[in-house]
Parts: sequence; structure tokens; C-alpha cells
Amino acid sequence: MQISGHAALVTGGGSGLGAATARLLAGAGARVAILDINEDGAQAVADEVGGLAVACDVSDGDSGAAAVGRARDRHGPARILINCAGIGPAERIVGRNGPMALDNFRRVIEVNLIGTFNMTRLAAADMLGLEPLDDGERGVIISTASVAAFEGQIGQAAYSASKGGVHALTIVGAREFARNGVRVNTIAPGLFETPLLMGMPQDVRDNLAASVPYPSRFGMPQEYARLAESIIGNVMLNGETIRLDGAIRMQPR
Repeated sequence: MQISGHAALVTGGGSGLGAATARLLAGAGARVAILDINEDGAQAVADEVGGLAVACDVSDGDSGAAAVGRARDRHGPARILINCAGIGPAERIVGRNGPMALDNFRRVIEVNLIGTFNMTRLAAADMLGLEPLDDGERGVIISTASVAAFEGQIGQAAYSASKGGVHALTIVGAREFARNGVRVNTIAPGLFETPLLMGMPQDVRDNLAASVPYPSRFGMPQEYARLAESIIGNVMLNGETIRLDGAIRMQPR
């Protein structure tokens, strides 16, 4: 699919991976709606790229539906959805103060996994009814997992479970939507320059970056965006989770 001229939704578009992807899509000629629970962040990116900022809690059905509806009213039905919204608090299953609070686990699942499913179902409902493009394609959905889906570290039970769920959803979505020409893929980043990692002390960041085989640094959000661009443009990529991690394999801690 060519990006130019199509409407796109980017969740978590107010910062990090989502903001970089929104910039790339807009630069390639897409009409971009930036969905984020952080309205100020979304508006800043929207002002920069000439897009639409929409407040959205991806874990809430009504909020998601309202956001998709507002974007549809402005830009028309989206043919591109990029799911970048997510959270990643670290907490052991059983810590010094006892078992992890169930609500803490539930919140991560709600945002990362249910939020991805929520926005996928809403965007796909529009895509399935669109007129096919020349090659029969109607839309592309790209979600964000993590290498933690495969090698979760100590303290990442909730995060790893949520991202493992995103990975598992990928092939199911691709199979369900195949006859309508809607592709579903997922990117599983390793260590990237996102607000979560960049908030750590410098020595911790240096040690983490050195653990990446090559290149021995954090990934840049623009590199995630370029992979998303490649997925959109390559119609044979479907039902796949692609690691973007410099060959890192996470250790237990």
C-alpha cells in the first residue's frame, strides 16, 4: 500500500515510537490522527505535522470509538492503524511487601493488550468496508509488542504477558481479515529511546545499551517508524511479528 493520500490513526502518537511514526506518515502524505491520553503531547505532534489530535484512552471502549469517529469525520475512514499506546511499570509477582496488587497487573493488560485489541477492532470495522485498492488491499494494522513477549525479565510479568498477548493476536487478526484484504503485523522492539528508558539514570542506560550486540546503542524511534513504513509498503508481510532489537536476547535481570 502507498501511504500518500490515505487516512492513518496512530495511538500513543504524542511521544516516542508513536510520535516518530506519525511524523513519517505525515511526511509521506497521509492524513494523520494522533490519539493519546496525553492531550498536550498529541496536540504538539499534531501541530508539527498538520494532523489531528484526539484525546483517547485506548483501554476504554467508548473513548476509543469516539476517537475513531472524530478522526473519521475529519479525514475519512483510516486505511492505516499503528498501535503504539502502552505502559511498562516494573513489579515482581511477589515482592518485599507481598504479592503484586491484582489491579496493577490488570491495568497493564488493559492498556497494552485490551487497548491494542480495542483499537484494532474499531479500525478494522471501517477498513473491511472500504473499496479495495488496485491490489485488493483495504488496510494495514501494525501493533507494538516487545522482545519482553519472548524473554521477559524479572519484574516484567504484567508487561511481558500483555506483549505476548499482542504477539498472539497478530496471526489471528491476519487470518480473520485476510479475505477482505486487511493485513495485520506487529513490531517487537528491543531497547529504544523512549520516555520510559530515557528516564533511567545515565549509568543504567549505558549498561543497557552496551548489552545490545550490534549496534550497541538504543534504537531510535525513527527506526521503528521506518520499519512500519516498510510493512505498509510490502503486501506480502502479513501475520508476522518482527523483532527490531539489534540481536539482543534479554537476560533474566
